[in-house]
Amino acid sequence: MADDLDRLLDEVERRLCRLPGRGAAGHHRLGDGEEEEGAAAKEGRSAKLLMSAGSSEEDIDDIIDEICNDSSFAKTPLKLKSNSASLTPESNSAVVQAHRKRCCPVYLGGSSSPYGIGTNVSKRTCDQLRCTACDFHVSLFNDYIWDQSCDYLFFRNNMPELSKLRAKMIKKKGARAYACQCSWRSIDELTDLQTDQQLRWVCGKHAE
Repeated sequence: MADDLDRLLDEVERRLCRLPGRGAAGHHRLGDGEEEEGAAAKEGRSAKLLMSAGSSEEDIDDIIDEICNDSSFAKTPLKLKSNSASLTPESNSAVVQAHRKRCCPVYLGGSSSPYGIGTNVSKRTCDQLRCTACDFHVSLFNDYIWDQSCDYLFFRNNMPELSKLRAKMIKKKGARAYACQCSWRSIDELTDLQTDQQLRWVCGKHAE
């Protein structure tokens, strides 16, 4: 290892300092003092080279540490996305709506007619009516009918406050009074809604 280092140093001297190489043909033999001085000089050069190499390694280590400690390389926790997304209130509502059913056909009826999902087989009266004209829920009152003096402005101004509607409600056993903000009906028996073309009422869906 020492011989290889000497040869390396001699090569550097020859190239950079233009000094004749040692041990070459015709070179005079050094005395003991000169050999000691030469050995000391080589050791000094070796120490400088080793210090330079060590300094380079330290510089490299400093650069690596600086890169690792750089804020731009700071580790951030990974956000794992769940395969099954949790249900939000909106999506939960959509799921509930998907399991609701409409009446087909839609039936109106008196107080003796049971509520439920109307079908051709099960003729139940719809209690989830909504008006597509005024966008109001249709209110219904068992054993009542509307007074003949009722008009559009009465319902427009008073729906859905029962205390004000009572002014024109007449008690009648077996009947049922229906009303939204723009239309009203008094029904005594089971009636298919399709037979009344003026009404804009539809089934607003029933929970199963």
